Amino acid sequence: MRTNLNDVRNLGILAHVDAGKTTITERILYATGVTYKRGEVHDGTTVTDFDPQERDRGITIFAAAVSCAWNGRQINLIDTPGHVDFSHEVERSLRVLDGAVVVFDGVAGVEPQTESVWRQADRYGVPRIAFVNKLDRPGADVDAVAESIRARLRATPLVVQLPIGREAGFTGVVDLVRMRSLIWSDDDTVEEGPVPEALQDEARRRARLLHEAVAERHPLALEEFCAESAVSAPTLTAALRDLTCSGEAVVVLCGSAYRNRGIEPLLDAIGAYLPSPLDVPPVRGTRDGEAGERAADPAAPFAGLVFKVNSTASGRLTYLRVYSGTVRRGDTVRDVGARRTERIGRILRVRADRHTEVAVAVAGDIVAVAGLKAAAAGASLCDPAAPILFESAAVADRVVSVAVEARRRIDADRFGSALAQLVEEDPSLAVLADRETGQTVLSGMGELHLEVAVEKVRRDHGLDVSVGRPKVAYRETVARGVSGLLYRHVKQDGGAGQFAHVVLDVEPAPGSDFVFHSAVVGGRVPREYIGAVEAGCRDALADGPLGGHPVTGVRVTLTDGATHPKDSSELAFRTAGRLALREALRASLMVLLEPMAEVLVTVPADAVCWATCPPGAAASPTRPSGPAPW
Repeated sequence: MRTNLNDVRNLGILAHVDAGKTTITERILYATGVTYKRGEVHDGTTVTDFDPQERDRGITIFAAAVSCAWNGRQINLIDTPGHVDFSHEVERSLRVLDGAVVVFDGVAGVEPQTESVWRQADRYGVPRIAFVNKLDRPGADVDAVAESIRARLRATPLVVQLPIGREAGFTGVVDLVRMRSLIWSDDDTVEEGPVPEALQDEARRRARLLHEAVAERHPLALEEFCAESAVSAPTLTAALRDLTCSGEAVVVLCGSAYRNRGIEPLLDAIGAYLPSPLDVPPVRGTRDGEAGERAADPAAPFAGLVFKVNSTASGRLTYLRVYSGTVRRGDTVRDVGARRTERIGRILRVRADRHTEVAVAVAGDIVAVAGLKAAAAGASLCDPAAPILFESAAVADRVVSVAVEARRRIDADRFGSALAQLVEEDPSLAVLADRETGQTVLSGMGELHLEVAVEKVRRDHGLDVSVGRPKVAYRETVARGVSGLLYRHVKQDGGAGQFAHVVLDVEPAPGSDFVFHSAVVGGRVPREYIGAVEAGCRDALADGPLGGHPVTGVRVTLTDGATHPKDSSELAFRTAGRLALREALRASLMVLLEPMAEVLVTVPADAVCWATCPPGAAASPTRPSGPAPW
């Protein structure tokens, strides 16, 4: 299946939960001949939702990679989760992708998690095309979705298809680039023909608008439009590709994945508009502390990034994006961040939970590697003679925690190993030992995230696990501080003693985590001890006086102090700083901060009752004037 780099597409499917990502992936595999039967999410028969929990819950939980071919192009595709609790799976996938298809519900349009994945794609500069799904549903409207993309995502949608039929009567699309119709029959065949007579005027009008919008943004299209009053299909396709790759516009297609309509044009659009590894800028990294980069060249030194680790019954699999060079079975590679070398065992072409062994992987490939013992997600693997360190995906703060333990004492060791493997596979999880209670605390991105993690331990390791109530990640802050708090640390138990005297002012610092300032004059606290006081204050922020939660939004000023000629040291002043700030926080007025979340409530227009506009207030479409329509 391997072709030249110009014919490779590495892309992800992104969307809000239940927008149809997995169904689209399934139809792509069916259309490209990878599968002979269409799987369904509700039946638990899809290729990418292969985990038992995914099939039980009917949602995608783990990002799954598949490979297929279409019209001579190799497509490496990652089906990503849509639930907010698993957004880190999306983050790690976007880090290694060249493009993406963002799926929109034809009725709901832009949904909350759509905005999140869009921002993630912006962060990594991933070009996107849009697919408006579920056009067979009542209320589906491509134009409304395009307008929501413009308004809420601040993007420029370029609609290149006109639906034929509405809702249950949706049967095909008019291709506005080539001015042809594509109509699907019930036996999944597609028939190409001229634009239906009833839609010719509307198709010409929309094509004209498309040409004008592209000409406004692309110089070659503008030149042709000024000369011919239209843009030819080859020029329009090239211009749409340039605008997509630069992020200036988003090509919008439409269809109904469940009814297998619109998939073939989507595959054509993936090849026509999304970039190949040669079209994206060289990946940047650091080498010996200096900036470096690697272009997608099979002849260059090998460099790749690990984006996922998975433990299977047959062993540990490491998912790798090859950015440059060539890697073969048996090669020795260097894990730059961990400063160790590893040996490549087998190289596998991935199709969800099924794999085909290959002898070599080259620049642009996304493969799984067996034999790596310690490379974690985010690890940079390189030719030992030409190391380069890439930036890995960031991990968001965990927001919910539960106490977990093995019900049987004899399972304690196995339970610890299972948790370690869990965190290795999913870096968005964290395991900590509570010093005060002795409990093992598992933290993650949400309650569903933790439920899935615990169930994975139960199923994969056969352990009976006890789970405590979830804890919310609170913070504490200072509402009113104190001034002139004096603390003297004196310790003498034989040998050299410890002496440190500090005076602190504590006040709120809205918008900052921690601010430290020294106002000591006359050298009463030597410069080398001021840093120790700051370090001690940072230590004290780990647990606040209200409930042991981390403290944020605090400004601490060191105003005075004193030293002893023999007994003062950095350790003494660090201890004094920690204990002084703890005492100051206990004397301050503290408040508890709860996590904040933005909630969007969507209400049908016919279910909204408006009050009468106040006298003198301007009416608007969302608040009409006159009496309330009860």
